[in-house]
Amino acid sequence: MKTNFSLRYATNPTDAKTYDTARLRQEFLVENLMSADEIHVTYSMYDRLIVGGVMPVAEKLKLEPVDILRAEYFTQRREIGIINVGGTGTVTVEGTRYELAFKEALYIGRGNKEVIFESKDASQPAKFYFNSAPAHTAYPTVKVTRENAVILELGSLEESNHRVINRMIVQEVVPTCQLQMGMTELKPGSVWNTMPPHTHDRRMEAYFYFDLPEDQAVCHFMGTMDETRHIWMKKDQAVISPSWSIHSACATMNYTFIWGMAGENLDYGDMDGAGVTDLK
Repeated sequence: MKTNFSLRYATNPTDAKTYDTARLRQEFLVENLMSADEIHVTYSMYDRLIVGGVMPVAEKLKLEPVDILRAEYFTQRREIGIINVGGTGTVTVEGTRYELAFKEALYIGRGNKEVIFESKDASQPAKFYFNSAPAHTAYPTVKVTRENAVILELGSLEESNHRVINRMIVQEVVPTCQLQMGMTELKPGSVWNTMPPHTHDRRMEAYFYFDLPEDQAVCHFMGTMDETRHIWMKKDQAVISPSWSIHSACATMNYTFIWGMAGENLDYGDMDGAGVTDLK
């Protein structure tokens, strides 16, 4: 088993205006998250959020603490949210096995020393995408399916943004310290997400794009509302979104993305919106 680690520092929005394509990708794009029998961990200085991916194929993979955590085990001071974007797999938490099918989620509370990932079928391996944030207390580990989720349908085909938002790891479903996660599914014929655009000063966000063919792509929009930037992305890649940045995308066909948030605010509706025509 191999754990791959990377670190991302926080960026001033004024500085970000000067970044070229290569620098934008270096600072905000997480390109490699899913590879056979490896764990990928990216630690962001934005609210200390971790973006990670685990793809067990031939072996079980145990989540170990990376050096920057200065911890005896990964969840010593952290909570984790996991959504499976591959074949059926299991996550074993302190000896209890949780089977996760495609698009099912698991919340793991602080204080669980052992977290082990495994695929049910090596020919169709599980792909576990996860976010992790600092936690001040311990909440129970809970499996969440779309049947448990708070579901909201928004947009229209005429506006190219007909979508279903599945709020899975949120206060209405499972108690958390600061982490929130969910999944937005674009309907066929719709390609725009998070429109009209918004920011939220009290929390950052990360987007993970999947459910997209290998030969298709997503254009993620970021930056301040009066000085936007974009990053072209492929399936199974993530992007880190600072609190000062919009986070929206348009793709070459419909897709699904996972949003994860951390910060001092658990109010899903707390955001500062703007009109589409206000973007520059």
